[in-house]
Amino acid sequence: MTKTLILLFHPDPAHSKANVVLAAAAAKLPDVEVVNMQAIYPDGIDLSKDGEREALRLLECDRIVLQFPIQWYSTPSLLKAWQDAVLTRMFYITYETEGRIFEGTPLMVAATAGNVPDAYRSGGRNMFTMNALLAPLQATAHRCGLPWTEPFVLYRADKLSAEALDAAAVEYAAALKRWIAGSTALCVQEPELRRAAQ
Repeated sequence: MTKTLILLFHPDPAHSKANVVLAAAAAKLPDVEVVNMQAIYPDGIDLSKDGEREALRLLECDRIVLQFPIQWYSTPSLLKAWQDAVLTRMFYITYETEGRIFEGTPLMVAATAGNVPDAYRSGGRNMFTMNALLAPLQATAHRCGLPWTEPFVLYRADKLSAEALDAAAVEYAAALKRWIAGSTALCVQEPELRRAAQ
């Protein structure tokens, strides 16, 4: 049995149209845990105060999903603060006991965007492809030794009808199932070996 951890970084989940629907569909999958990071850290996340708890959360999973809305061509501020607090701790301060153990954990991004797919291309309204906008996360995954997966992106997220959102949630759950099935073989260390190394 393996565990998939979805960290939801939405700055205002109560007013989310798409991310909450996607997260609810994901939470119904076996061995998937969805964590609303904004609910846990409404005032931000701190390296010394929160880093250890979040590092332990990561070390208990077999794969991780970062789910968030694209905001001003980037991630929400809490996701960046999480990177600064948790990944800095794991890969610069406690590498031997945390970062090294976490290496090899597959990572997937699930993002929502407000515009149509055609806007995210060279020469399009937003000038850059979605892959270009997500490149900092891909570079982070590479730096941390986390196998990168093709992102799940939902476009026009705030403009979709309830029926279209439900269909997108089904598609997201199916994408997660395929990824989980395929990434199980990619895990560099089985959970038992990871726990033994701690």
